[in-house]
Amino acid sequence: MSEKKIIKLDGSIGEGGGSIIRLSAGFSTLFNQPIHIYNIRANRQKPGLRQQHLLGLKTLAELTNSDLSQCEVGSKEITLIPGGSIQMSEIDVNVNTAASLGLLLQPILIASLSMKKSQSLLVKLHGGGTFGKWAPSLNYLKDVTYNVFKKAGLNIVIKINHHGFYPKGGADVQCLISMDSHSLKPIKMTNLGNIASVNGEVILSNHFQYRNNIGERIKNTIIEEIKKYHQKVNIDIICRYVSSYSEGLGLHLWANSDTSAIISTGTILGERRITSEQLGKLAVKELTKYIKNDIPVDSYLSDQLIPLMAYLKSSSSLKVLEITSHTQTNLDLIKKFSKRTYSIEKEDVGYCIEFD
Repeated sequence: MSEKKIIKLDGSIGEGGGSIIRLSAGFSTLFNQPIHIYNIRANRQKPGLRQQHLLGLKTLAELTNSDLSQCEVGSKEITLIPGGSIQMSEIDVNVNTAASLGLLLQPILIASLSMKKSQSLLVKLHGGGTFGKWAPSLNYLKDVTYNVFKKAGLNIVIKINHHGFYPKGGADVQCLISMDSHSLKPIKMTNLGNIASVNGEVILSNHFQYRNNIGERIKNTIIEEIKKYHQKVNIDIICRYVSSYSEGLGLHLWANSDTSAIISTGTILGERRITSEQLGKLAVKELTKYIKNDIPVDSYLSDQLIPLMAYLKSSSSLKVLEITSHTQTNLDLIKKFSKRTYSIEKEDVGYCIEFD
């Protein structure tokens, strides 16, 4: 049993959703701080833990030999006494819902920041969703977030054997995590620079394969729209049909700059009321707003970098277009676990977040 004072956290404050659970559990193991979370999702239609939150907590506790209080779906409070850093080299996780695998991995990746160079962890995910509403797709994480993590020294390799969409899920994924060096490198992303290339992935379940060339129409619209803004930039858009139990469509674009910045649209899902052409235009509009405003970190990446910046001993900084609710939740929670100080400076366009 840890002798450290338990940090008590109100799970209903701020964004008040699952992110408080995921982040707090990750920070608890990373900073070796016991936590007690109460009022979990108290303001939501279905308060308390959902199946995906419960699975995430139990997986993290098993990986780190932590003591998790007895809890179940609907539990309004939990206590987690951390047992240390990642202590296993491989784990199998069975996901019986279409829960986001990207979100399920989030606290594990936070805990992995303290791994040693000789360590590696293979997470085998059976079931769940590679795409889902209000969550980053594994494709976005693979192409954007995990590439930025790699620059800092944490290698995350995703292998998607089978995609999963709502409501059946059913994905099959392997995630290999390893440390590239003895110490993590600081994050410095305050200048976008010149765009060197624009890439994109349009992922469609096989259900769409013979429906009016939907994937190709999205791809062609994206290329046409990008050329309106950036005639000389290299464009590479991949349209891929995949096997999935449920019908689904998701895409993201990302741009690489000469300052090594990577900006993205985040994950965009297809919906029945949106045409292929509208979807392509929406994606380009989302990407272009960062390029026009010289923003090197998109709004979906910023909150995922805060744990890394807070854990690093050296100073780090990034420039964002806005302080999202998820970013603010990260920043608020960091104050509970770490003595690291940070500042937020309003600029002519956007904000600069800096950890001293």
